[in-house]
Amino acid sequence: MLEALSDFTAGLPAWAQWLGIMLISAIPFVESYFGAVIGILVGLHPAVAIVAAIIGNAISMFAFVFAADVARKKVVEGRETAKEPSPRRERLKRMFDRFGVPGVSLLGQTLLPSQITSGAMVSFGASRNAVLLWQCISIVVWGVAFGLLALGGAELLSLR
Repeated sequence: MLEALSDFTAGLPAWAQWLGIMLISAIPFVESYFGAVIGILVGLHPAVAIVAAIIGNAISMFAFVFAADVARKKVVEGRETAKEPSPRRERLKRMFDRFGVPGVSLLGQTLLPSQITSGAMVSFGASRNAVLLWQCISIVVWGVAFGLLALGGAELLSLR
């Protein structure tokens, strides 16, 4: 899949490759970290690749948070009944109870995409604004970290 996304981005005109990185970074499990890597490997300037990946991931995450917020309000108002949580959701809830919004935001991306963890935290009752803030911090941290790793690796292997 990452090869296909890389081919998609590389196939775009040079002036539009940053838009391709934004698009692919909005995909759960690709996010800012793989988006930044792909952008760097296709030849975008590292700063452009990392910023485009962060923006694409953040836009997608915002959509998930606002959707989860609306769904939670409907559930709280009694319009819907809650389903039995999945084992993954239960694990995320335990992590949320233990580490709070900052911990789940920063560490949660090792388990699930930011879109899913952010939506889940809002559905657990976390403040929408706190989730947005900490998820943005997490997206930036992961995007910059993986972008710098990709840059170092590409230069080490002379791929750039």
